[in-house]
Amino acid sequence: MSAVLNTEGVTVPTLARYIDVQHVEQTFRTSKGVFPALKDINLRVVRGEFVSLIGHSGCGKSTLLNLIAGLTTPTNGVLMCAGREIKGPGPERAVVFQNHSLLPWLTCWDNVHLAVERVFGRSVSKAQLAERTDAALALVGLTHAAHKRPGEISGGMKQRVGIARALSMEPQVLLMDEPFGALDALTRARLQDELLEIVARTQRTVVMVTHDVDEAVLLSDRIVMMTNGPGATIGEVLSVPLARPRNRVALADDPAYQRCRKAVIDFLYTRQGHVEKPH
Repeated sequence: MSAVLNTEGVTVPTLARYIDVQHVEQTFRTSKGVFPALKDINLRVVRGEFVSLIGHSGCGKSTLLNLIAGLTTPTNGVLMCAGREIKGPGPERAVVFQNHSLLPWLTCWDNVHLAVERVFGRSVSKAQLAERTDAALALVGLTHAAHKRPGEISGGMKQRVGIARALSMEPQVLLMDEPFGALDALTRARLQDELLEIVARTQRTVVMVTHDVDEAVLLSDRIVMMTNGPGATIGEVLSVPLARPRNRVALADDPAYQRCRKAVIDFLYTRQGHVEKPH
């Protein structure tokens, strides 16, 4: 079996490179000219790995996630998933956005069922479609709210429906763009814990954009730290050597947790700290 070096210099079998980003660059044309968002991005994600992308606003985290999702096309470079080039969206890659994006006139069950029907409608029976929908809502603990509409449930519950909708498609990769960013601290913590349990049960590969250092350390196997834009790139990749399952209370005083947290903070606020412009 052939092998390559990952971003940390560790040998990784070729077949384990489930997501493979090779020399990717992204530029955008604006009224002020060409804007270089990303430059020479190289990243390999192993199947079943949880990777967080972190950096200051404008560093291209969401741009990179959108490229992996196939929502945009790179200016240069290649992105691969499971050995195939990413040329557009696909059911093997599901996206959870910060905005839950639920259809307000549909119930929670119908919002999830719509996704299930789009992916599996031609290959399984109506009963099986309903079973998949029920299973996805049960996975996020929302069976009791199945027939409520988005306007009748809390923000945290809406995000859980969004996660259920993504998982209902049985994707191999879950792409999350600050999924808990708009929630209050307690709801955010609860959903982080639920996400840990869901990922452990489903063994999905996850790439998540976040601004939250503690969230990144708690959830991730590796943290990809982005340099400031324009022309942002990967500045450093940090492995998180914390055993799973993880408990936020137990980790609060864990030396390894604190070292990881300090390393990310040092990168963001010392090495990549923004210089305030004088008024």
